[in-house]
Amino acid sequence: MAQKKKCRGIISRHVMISKDIYSMWIKFPKDNNIAMQAVPGQFISMYSSDGSRLLPRPISICEIYDDSRILRVVYRVVGKGTEEFSKLKEGHSIDIVGPLGNGFTLKEGKSLLIGGGIGIPPMLELAKQLKGEVSVVLGYRDNDLFLSEEFKKYANLYISTEDGSVGTKGNVIDAIKANNIEADNIFACGPIPMLKGVKEYAVSNGIKAQISMEEKMACGIGACLGCVCQSKEKDSHSNVNNKRVCKDGPVFDAEEIEL
Repeated sequence: MAQKKKCRGIISRHVMISKDIYSMWIKFPKDNNIAMQAVPGQFISMYSSDGSRLLPRPISICEIYDDSRILRVVYRVVGKGTEEFSKLKEGHSIDIVGPLGNGFTLKEGKSLLIGGGIGIPPMLELAKQLKGEVSVVLGYRDNDLFLSEEFKKYANLYISTEDGSVGTKGNVIDAIKANNIEADNIFACGPIPMLKGVKEYAVSNGIKAQISMEEKMACGIGACLGCVCQSKEKDSHSNVNNKRVCKDGPVFDAEEIEL
């Protein structure tokens, strides 16, 4: 597969939706419409304009508007790179490579989507594209429920909060059990402890699960092996039991990854 080329996107809208969390809509040129190529679960690499920060920042795709050549990303400010992005205004340009990685495979039947923390944004486009009955369980620390209202248009929404301020007190698995949610397929994105719990729940209930891994990435194209996770089978690239999250993932069948 040919390597993706860097292109320049124009910011059409950019707002803060929660503390340190921003929502950015990016429009792409006609000759490299990244939005038309993208699928739920993929990500883009966004480049800093500061020459001292050579490596791009991988950001999950939140929504896809291929007819208007726009992608939406929702990201958290965690360092100088994302802090720089947060200061960009409508009309500013940004260098981007994408779409990158492997996304979710859409399945028929009852779908259960599970998102935690900054793993919530990539589940929105998936909720839009899935057919049939869709349930979404979102896990938050407290009552700062960013993006939750947007899911109500596409799915039955359930909330878990660590402090019990909204929905089920506890984690996403607690919310699934408390609400007796049934599913034929599970799709999840979030921190490793959450994904581990999702995998255990899926296996114990005989449900197929796809999980999207959150890992720090360097190159974003599978060359540097900086974002490997442990797998059951040997990787053809490195000949050891790992997978490159950026290239082989970020979405995997839960059964092929050791958590």
